[in-house]
Amino acid sequence: MSDEQTFESFGLSEPVRRAVAEVGYASPTLVQQATFQTIAEGKDVIVQSRTGSGKTAAFALPLIDRVIKPARHVQVMVLCPTRELALQVAGEFERLGKFNDVGVAPIYGGAGMQQQIDMLKAGAKVVVGTPGRMLDHLRRKTLDVSNLRAIVLDEGDEMLSMGFAEELNAILGLLPKGRQALIFSATMPDAMSRMAARHQREPVTIALSSDHVAPDGIVHHAYFSASGGSVPDLLKVLEIEKPKAALVFCNTKAETEMVARGLQNAGYRAEYLNGDLAQNDRERVMGLLREERVDFLVATDVAARGIDVPHLSHVIHCGFPESPEAYVHRSGRTGRAGRTGTAISLIGPHDIGNLYLLRLTYGIRPIERTLPSAAENRTRIEAARVDSLVAAAGKVSDDAMVLAKRLLTHDDAERAVAWLVERFVMGVREDDVMPPVPQPRVSAPAPAPVEAEAKSEARANGRPPRERAPRRERTEAVEPERKIEVRHADPKISDETPGEEVGMEGLELAVGRREGVRAGEVARLLRDVGGLAKSDVGRIHVRDRVTLVSVRAELIDELLEALADVKYNDAPVSARRSDVAEAPEPAAAQEPAAAPEPAAVVAAD
Repeated sequence: MSDEQTFESFGLSEPVRRAVAEVGYASPTLVQQATFQTIAEGKDVIVQSRTGSGKTAAFALPLIDRVIKPARHVQVMVLCPTRELALQVAGEFERLGKFNDVGVAPIYGGAGMQQQIDMLKAGAKVVVGTPGRMLDHLRRKTLDVSNLRAIVLDEGDEMLSMGFAEELNAILGLLPKGRQALIFSATMPDAMSRMAARHQREPVTIALSSDHVAPDGIVHHAYFSASGGSVPDLLKVLEIEKPKAALVFCNTKAETEMVARGLQNAGYRAEYLNGDLAQNDRERVMGLLREERVDFLVATDVAARGIDVPHLSHVIHCGFPESPEAYVHRSGRTGRAGRTGTAISLIGPHDIGNLYLLRLTYGIRPIERTLPSAAENRTRIEAARVDSLVAAAGKVSDDAMVLAKRLLTHDDAERAVAWLVERFVMGVREDDVMPPVPQPRVSAPAPAPVEAEAKSEARANGRPPRERAPRRERTEAVEPERKIEVRHADPKISDETPGEEVGMEGLELAVGRREGVRAGEVARLLRDVGGLAKSDVGRIHVRDRVTLVSVRAELIDELLEALADVKYNDAPVSARRSDVAEAPEPAAAQEPAAAPEPAAVVAAD
């Protein structure tokens, strides 16, 4: 097959060429080049192609261009393992068949049956769905397949591994004998070969990935630990690898919820996806993921099928899969369509055999690494604290620099610096008689003094703020400086959730200790930029990556608008409502050998 082959060489009809150009496909992928002519000629095929290789368009293009006729009845059926993949395939048919009047009906469980029946009656030519719901329509005779011209099994190996063999055989047995049968699969287990022999006629086998099924652009890493895929180990890996967004795989539904909650408690934007979620919840989570409002999606193998989100740069196997095929499908969620990606596995003693089988089966040899020891992790945490302290330091006076240099040459310099760090970096009372700390750099237009005073006074008196007529400028301060008291957290208080206080709601700021955030300065920021009164702000919890604040519920919308473009020490605040339960930071994020860092709780006097 020539590497120079283009879509023009396929001899596509003008409507399909227009659709391909509008979608933005520049040149056909290897699987599209290898399969187009064979499928266009009406032959049965078995295509073994790795995940993310462009196989959906590989069967959609020839079917739309050569197989589907103008008659308005069902002519093509595509079976997929999950509803997410079914929707993705249906969308591809709609885009590529935009100018061919190709009606597409997604058929899957969890959606209204009557709505699907109406789409079929409207003249859909392509039906794409899951085996269970498709068989249900066939048995109810709401789906007429008497004129079916082609059947496609997409991710055939996955459907078999998920237990759909009985449904697949039943569906194939109800279809017309002369229909074309196309099987696309990343791997070809024996069960898939037996099904092909039973339901296909002299199929043409096109093996593009028999020796290497994983995308070339993926780097594989394996971290070894005694506990395997535990939440503390996962948090350590995230600190080392620092992925911006990742798909985290677990082996059970219960584990997805536990891991997602652990990530949330550590300050990460995480959600979980498993088979127990209702359809509207699944769609909500997927919407958040596509809008990049979720950075870590924790899912089972089944729930993650069909997920193709470009900004997911990492796949993390928190629970290592039992079969090599499952590893291939999981890892294929990243490094798709020419993109690069990283697959990370947490390996415990019980996973060694499965890792060895992966090497033997597909030649995938992850780069082996070990998690940092307690001493190494403590060193990393200390370095991060030093970096955040240096980043938070603003301009200082010459006198302060002279005193600092003299201090560093003193015999007890380390003890004196340690005392300053303990008092000013790790939670102190600001009413102690000590030198003032540098003010953070807050980039936001401060409200006019009169407006800020009006808002604060109105809210303090329990009434909404109202506009005041401009007054002449006064020489004295508009509002006396409030004292912000930062006190060590009472465990009974720090474990409560910002937003659980009566009339309060949680607010999350995307800055924390790493950006040099201090609870007292957050309180001042909300007062100065948002115009809040002392009674409007509740507890403030500063964490490594985020800061959680309780704010008067009715003021949330106005405050989010005021903080839209605010930066703290040059880092965007990116304020949003918080639906993450507040909890003590996980043990993995702290070091048992190091003194625990108390949470800071702020109350305005």
